[in-house]
Amino acid sequence: MSIPTDIASLKIMAHVYKKQDTESVFEKTVESLVSTVPYIDWVGIYMYEDLNHKLVAASCFENDLRWDCNSELKFPVTNAASSEIGMMIVRTKEAIAFDVTDVSTLETIASAIGYELTLN
Repeated sequence: MSIPTDIASLKIMAHVYKKQDTESVFEKTVESLVSTVPYIDWVGIYMYEDLNHKLVAASCFENDLRWDCNSELKFPVTNAASSEIGMMIVRTKEAIAFDVTDVSTLETIASAIGYELTLN
């Protein structure tokens, strides 16, 4: 199950390392994960603003599948100083969809988008 996640991560990382603007990277991240990985049904990236969580990118803003999903993974988005500045949430309608490789790949994506974007 991890090959699609790896392919999506290559697309995302290429976009991140081209030093694209933040909004573009976030949009590419959610779009790549949902369109490339058949078992990922929704992705959202939240950034922290003071005590609030702001949804800055999502594969679908109208329906976040919060009540329809069977599995959900959350990954911290951290800056260059390793401070948590946001969160990436991945949801699926499948009961058992993610494996260990998916988790490590998605964790790497969340770290990379936060780290690279705070350096720009």
